[in-house]
Amino acid sequence: MQNQTLIQYFHWYYNESENLWIKVAKEAAYLKGIGVTGVWLPPAYKASTGGYSVGYDIYDLFDLGEFDQKGSINTKYGSKEEYLAAIRALQQQGITAIADIVFNHKAGADEVEKVKVRTVNPENRNEFTSDVFEIEAWTKFTFPNRKGRYSAFIWDHQCFSGVDWAEDRKETAIYSIQNFVGEGFEEVPSTELGNYDYLMFSDIDFRNRAVVEELKYWGEWVVNTTNIDGFRLDAVKHINPDFIKEWIAHLDTTFNKQFFIVAEDWNVDNYESQLEYIKLMEGRTQIFDSLLHHNFFMASKEGNTFDMRTIFDNTLVQVAPESAVTFVDNHDSQPLQALESYIDFWFRPMAYAIILLRLQGIPCLFFPDIYGGIYDDEDKEGDEVHIELAILPEVEVMSKIRAALAYGEQHDYFDHGNCVGWTRGGDDDHENSGLAVVLSNSEEGYKTMEIGTRFAGKTFVDALGHRPQEVVIDEKGCAEFHCNAGSVSVWVLKMG
Repeated sequence: MQNQTLIQYFHWYYNESENLWIKVAKEAAYLKGIGVTGVWLPPAYKASTGGYSVGYDIYDLFDLGEFDQKGSINTKYGSKEEYLAAIRALQQQGITAIADIVFNHKAGADEVEKVKVRTVNPENRNEFTSDVFEIEAWTKFTFPNRKGRYSAFIWDHQCFSGVDWAEDRKETAIYSIQNFVGEGFEEVPSTELGNYDYLMFSDIDFRNRAVVEELKYWGEWVVNTTNIDGFRLDAVKHINPDFIKEWIAHLDTTFNKQFFIVAEDWNVDNYESQLEYIKLMEGRTQIFDSLLHHNFFMASKEGNTFDMRTIFDNTLVQVAPESAVTFVDNHDSQPLQALESYIDFWFRPMAYAIILLRLQGIPCLFFPDIYGGIYDDEDKEGDEVHIELAILPEVEVMSKIRAALAYGEQHDYFDHGNCVGWTRGGDDDHENSGLAVVLSNSEEGYKTMEIGTRFAGKTFVDALGHRPQEVVIDEKGCAEFHCNAGSVSVWVLKMG
């Protein structure tokens, strides 16, 4: 069985002349060729800023670039027909297509309503700071240009637990909506700020059964319409987990299959909350290992003072590898984003070796590391900044190696603060499989490592081309493998 490898096929500032859905379809065969087995596509639904939106300010889940809403028919990424064609192209290559789902909130309402609210303390959302009063809030979604096609459901203030803007007062605050389902916010996995149910825009209230049933119906509709294979669930720590579990179970039952599900539970402090979420979901979701990403970020900043023996400390992939989706960076951590924590370029190949060539976790590549990215935006001080994200050729090479050679028993050599390594012994199902990896965050390094007696007398070379010499495995299945300073080498069987 081939190793799984995902790719996040977008970044926050995607600005290529070719729309993304067309690019996906054209690149499907290439992605298969480099070992990609699953493609995470960005939100495909009409958002409040129409054709300009990255997609997380969701307006209408039923508009996949089909209706003239919010100033455009197409989304930023193309039309409904192009989206469906992109999914078909991936599936024709045997690649799983993964849709990005935003259930936490809706944005860009069509009408204001008079709504009874109470303000809460932004630092402790369980603490009310006012009596009940009335505001005008953007909470009514009628989708006038869709005209009830696919669904006649109208969203109003009873579907939401909070907003952050009073239209009549022109004031920003966190307003808890007083509706029939109960006072205050829902209980959610995150207890940050007292209760982190409210994140942004009009916060969906899953205590309203009409909302739950509508979103279950939408799940059926989107699978039937697109034939999508799996889902990436946005911002799950802000969402009632009972709803997520019910929604997944409904799809599993309806379609008599298990969809691939990966949840975003951003956490850089400890893995306990992620383990708790896995328990709540009864193992039905993978989780992005943001803790490993954070360790990569710290390692890239601290240089040779970072102890590489601790790279897996306090990470999901260490304690629950079967549930971890590992990544180097994503659209939230890239430069100029709110969670900016971009791994420095010198360390990125090492980080990719760690997620791609080891046994534990399902790795997820990031679009700019394959295709590059150039964009301009303002930094936190309001100054214009020009960003260039370079292509990393090593990522394509290591992704191919993962698909072809990264199999068999793993032996770890994490016994030095700067230079670490591991081997994979290969297996009988994958011809010429097996490899050795060594990396150093300081000076040139080496490891004497065992790869297995099946390779005795065989010659290995550095597939990344960083080291010119050849290595011959001794009769005990061992050899001395080298790497350059601040670099990684991947040693594979010399062919022909």
